[in-house]
Amino acid sequence: MGLLDFLDNYNELEKQLLEHYTDFFTSMGLPGKKTAKEMLDKAIEESKKLGTYNLPQNFGDIILGKEKAENQAIENTAEYFRKLLPAKRAEGVKDEDIRWWWNLNDVERFMMFKIDDFYKGALFMNEIQEGKTPDQAGITVWKFHPTYTIVDPNKEPENKPFKLKREDYPLPAELKDRVNVFIEEKAKIDSDGKYKKEIESSSTFNALIRKEMKAGKIK
Repeated sequence: MGLLDFLDNYNELEKQLLEHYTDFFTSMGLPGKKTAKEMLDKAIEESKKLGTYNLPQNFGDIILGKEKAENQAIENTAEYFRKLLPAKRAEGVKDEDIRWWWNLNDVERFMMFKIDDFYKGALFMNEIQEGKTPDQAGITVWKFHPTYTIVDPNKEPENKPFKLKREDYPLPAELKDRVNVFIEEKAKIDSDGKYKKEIESSSTFNALIRKEMKAGKIK
């Protein structure tokens, strides 16, 4: 019996996630259920290891003080994230962003990061196959994909292929939905390649997002 066999006992939401991502990976020509299951099992494992697996799905409202925590442990966790809010608000995070992100199930959040890692890994391997060094490939990944953090956005990440400026630091995860909408809209209208050039001229995708946030272009 494998170490993670116990994870076959999914709850209803995890079963829905498995079905959704099975369809997603199958549509890409990959072994859908196998790929989705491996990713889901890892997301559950990491969520439990971090101790956030049992966060309630009104956690965003608890952070904002709209609802009360069910126990002291949840309240202590909420207080930790409340202390990070000033730094996140300085990045453009709104109450609705906090509510959207933190009212998700924790495994949903981890799966979003896993999908990000999937695309980043694919780009990284493509760059390596084209003869780039790991550092060069890493720089390309940072340039073409946003990176996120659930903690202090003022803290420089440890794993990086080059020295980052402040505008390159990971974005607050609470912005993820709005950033995704922005990316989709820009991609739809980029008939002249202007958006692609903006990406290529920015030090990182994060720097571009921060510039667009300041300009009021990310609603």
